Amino acid sequence: MKVAGKPMRTIWAEPDGAVGIIDQTLLPHQLATVRLETPEAAAHAIRAMLVRGAPLIGATAAYGMALAMRRDASDTALDAASALLLATRPTAVNLRWAIEEMGTLLRPLPQGERAAAAWRRAGEIAEEDVALNRAMGRHGRKLIEAVWLREAKRRPVEVLTHCNAGWLATVDWGTALAPIYAAHEAGIPVHVWVDETRPRNQGASLTAWELLQHGVPHTVIVDNAGGHLMQHGRVDLCITGTDRTTAAGDVANKIGTYLKALAAKDNGVPFHVALPSPTIDWSIEDGVRDIPIEERDPGEVTEIAGRLPDGGTARVRLVPEGSAAANYAFDVTPARLVTGLITERGLCAASREGLLSLFPERRARLAGE
Repeated sequence: MKVAGKPMRTIWAEPDGAVGIIDQTLLPHQLATVRLETPEAAAHAIRAMLVRGAPLIGATAAYGMALAMRRDASDTALDAASALLLATRPTAVNLRWAIEEMGTLLRPLPQGERAAAAWRRAGEIAEEDVALNRAMGRHGRKLIEAVWLREAKRRPVEVLTHCNAGWLATVDWGTALAPIYAAHEAGIPVHVWVDETRPRNQGASLTAWELLQHGVPHTVIVDNAGGHLMQHGRVDLCITGTDRTTAAGDVANKIGTYLKALAAKDNGVPFHVALPSPTIDWSIEDGVRDIPIEERDPGEVTEIAGRLPDGGTARVRLVPEGSAAANYAFDVTPARLVTGLITERGLCAASREGLLSLFPERRARLAGE
C-alpha cells in the first residue's frame, strides 16, 4: 500500500539483521519506524501495540523467534522465546500459529542451522501473508462489484467497517480492507464508513489514515452511528476482520463488532468477515465459550491521546477520578449473524461445512479428533 504515494509495508527485514516496523501508537499524527533487535523488543512491540492486527502479530512473532535464534540457537533459548512471545496477547490465534510454525521447523534442526532457517521462514511467513491478503481482496471485490452493478453504476458502494483491518493490521493489503482496495484499484467507486473504534480509536487513527494515504473516500463516524446509517439505507454491506475464527464460523474481533452484526441483521445488511486461513482456530467450535478475551489496561478507556493546536500530542483524562473502567478488547460474533466469510480460497458460509468446503484437507483431521 502507499504512504505519500510511495509503497510501504508494516514490517521488513533490515540489511544488518534487525527488523523494522511502523510504530502504530504514533499514528496518525506521526509516521515513525522502530528497529527490533531482540526477541524482547519484538514481544514489547506486540504487547504495547506498536504492531497490532492478528496477521501482523503473527509475522512479528515469527521475526521475534528469528531474532532469538541469532542470539542463541539452543533448545533452552527456543523454549524461552516461544513462551515470551506467546504470553504477549491471548486472543489473536495467528500469534500461536506463527510460534508453532517456527518451532516445528527449528526443533529438528542442528543448532548451527537454526538462525538461517528461522530468518528465512519468518520472511516467508511475511510474504505468504501478503499473498493471502491480495487473494482475499480479489475474492471480496466481487461482493462490492455486485452492489455496484446492481445499482447500475449510479453511485459509490457504501461499506462500513470496524476497527482497523487494513494493511496496518497485516504485512500488506489488509483483510477487511483488501476488497475495498481491490475495488478502488479496479475503478469501482467505493465510500467507507469508518467506525472510530473506542477505546484505542484504531478506526479513527489508523483506518482513516491509511485510506487517506491511498486515496479512498471515507467518513469517520462514532461507533454507535452504524445502526442509524443502516436504518436509513446508507450502508450496502459491512466487512470486518477477525482475530480468531472457530471451526464453526464464530468470529472474535474488536469490541463492538457483535453490536454491528446485530444492527446489520436487523436491517438486512450483509455482514461479511475477511480472514486468512491462519486466523482459523480449528480446535474450537464455540467462540463465546472458548475464545479467551483479552482485558487491557483501563487507562485506554479513561484517557485519550490527541493532537494539540501547537502540533504536539498529549493524553487527557475523560472520566472522573475514582471511577472504575473495564477494557474488554474483543467480543465474539456468532456465526448465525455472519452472512459469509472471505478467505484466500474464496467465499463461503460462516459454518463448519462452509469452511471445510474451502479447506477440505481439514476434514479428515477434524474427524479424527
